[in-house]
Amino acid sequence: MARIRLRVSNQKAYVWDLDDLAALRAEHHICGVLSGTLPHLAQQNVFLGVPLVLMPEEVVVLVEKEIAVLVDDPTAHRLPSVDQLEAWNNERMEGVKMQIAAVEAKEAQGQKNAKSMSEEAMRKRKEREEKRAAVARAKVLAEGGDEVSPPSPPEASVSDTLVPPTLSDRLGTPSSATSSSITTWTVTIPSSSDELCWYSSEVATYATIEDAKAAGIWSYPSTPFEASKCAVFLDLWEKGHYMGGGIRFGADFLVYPGDPLRYHSHFAASVIESPIASIRPMEIVAHGRLGTATKKSHLLCGWDETKQETSYYSIEWAGFG
Repeated sequence: MARIRLRVSNQKAYVWDLDDLAALRAEHHICGVLSGTLPHLAQQNVFLGVPLVLMPEEVVVLVEKEIAVLVDDPTAHRLPSVDQLEAWNNERMEGVKMQIAAVEAKEAQGQKNAKSMSEEAMRKRKEREEKRAAVARAKVLAEGGDEVSPPSPPEASVSDTLVPPTLSDRLGTPSSATSSSITTWTVTIPSSSDELCWYSSEVATYATIEDAKAAGIWSYPSTPFEASKCAVFLDLWEKGHYMGGGIRFGADFLVYPGDPLRYHSHFAASVIESPIASIRPMEIVAHGRLGTATKKSHLLCGWDETKQETSYYSIEWAGFG
């Protein structure tokens, strides 16, 4: 099975392929954070798209478990030639034209359906008018009066029905009445560089953290505390938990029993880098009260480098009578 490629730029790892995003979440319990914008969505802080940004601890786990490799994305993009740029631009414009043609065909089908619906509506309207006229004649005859033919209502022609203009019409030169209006449409552009002839990830791919550090594209972990965070993250990950960033709850990680789209986090986890590291009583009180206030337990995670073990202590605020 091919490893997932994590595109690295400025010490940040990104995932662009949707299949890789699905595999990371469903198979490997890695969620990351979506950071890309989506068209036609005003609240870009709620609904986001690719790329997926990974926490550094997630990157280290994926690479060490041989699930992913690191790709130096700036180096993988070589300088294209003029012929390559022209070929790429021609192909891109052909794709745009095909997408616009597909939109026009869809709009034409919609106009055809609207015309059919208009004809059907006029037919039903005419039937209703004839029924009303028949009822009126029957009522007049029942009362002994003379039959009078009511004036027929004016019939609306199909040509009078408002039909939206095609995309080609909207793309043409605007008239004076509509010169201030701006027409917008969405054209899909591939987000991956794999199809570019001047992109080659093979020359900038690293299978280990050490190799990526030697190449200068990755530096995490670089301190004992960062190494402890990676060790704690790995231990929780191997136990089947999902992890997310915990800065909003005064912690290093949020620990979920399952997919965060289905479960709330049970723990807010803080990492203690060694068994001899000190922690103030006020910090314990603050962690306990904050965790309880947000319906979580605060988890103190201690990493012992000598024993290569992780210990956990759960803190909850309790009432005193």
